[in-house]
Amino acid sequence: MKVLGLGDNVVDKYENLGIMYPGGNSLNFAVFAKKLGHESSFMGVFGSDEEAAHVLSAIKKIGLDNSHSRFEKGENGCARVKIDEGDRIFLGSNSGGVTREYPIQLTEEYREYLNQFELIHMGLYSHVNHLLEELQNVSGKISYDFSDDFTEEEVQRAIDKVDFGFFSIEDFSDEEVKQFLMKHFCERNDVLIATRGEKTAIGYDGAKFYEVNPVLEEPVDTMAAGDSFLTAFLLYFLEGDDIVTAMKKGNEFAGKSCLVDGSFGFGIHYD
Repeated sequence: MKVLGLGDNVVDKYENLGIMYPGGNSLNFAVFAKKLGHESSFMGVFGSDEEAAHVLSAIKKIGLDNSHSRFEKGENGCARVKIDEGDRIFLGSNSGGVTREYPIQLTEEYREYLNQFELIHMGLYSHVNHLLEELQNVSGKISYDFSDDFTEEEVQRAIDKVDFGFFSIEDFSDEEVKQFLMKHFCERNDVLIATRGEKTAIGYDGAKFYEVNPVLEEPVDTMAAGDSFLTAFLLYFLEGDDIVTAMKKGNEFAGKSCLVDGSFGFGIHYD
């Protein structure tokens, strides 16, 4: 399957370790899809600093297509985090750096390029929300990660423009999650899924709920657990697995990703 991660790339700086790793929701999706054996690409905006150079170096080593990304002078996206007993704690960021400052605009060349993909993934912090209307004209499916601190306004702006939606809502009960998914499901959607950390993940297809327990392993780093879950779910589901089977495979892949430092490794020390 030919897929694209559209939008954000960052370095995650682990301040308690002095190590930075490449990441970002859209880039993570592209990398995980590549690991799962698919023809995967990333399209975003890179800065001119050492952080950007490190992300680009990792992309090259992985063999990820990056041919339609842009390069601007300025800071690459950067987040500051720390890990406490395997759990990621977010400390702050530069709000996407050049990805936010120089947003992607779709030229005719870019539109033709996007039409090559069977699936395009983006998220709340991918800084490409302004493209949602235009993306209605592409031939592939659209996936969107609403993350864990979305607002109702942000959900309403995007939900009817995507085929798949993912939410992280650990503090909701099972019934609250089901009511939330029912409330927001619309005609365009194929599946909406809420992940809840160590609690049961719940999916909804407009007719039925699907519940799957996570794979509980002692994590090294939970940085990209959600990104790895949604990537595997999407790819297995679109290849023909039913929702529960695809969710289980997503959980298995997420469990393995939590045994890797950073989103997908490639850490280096920084000053």
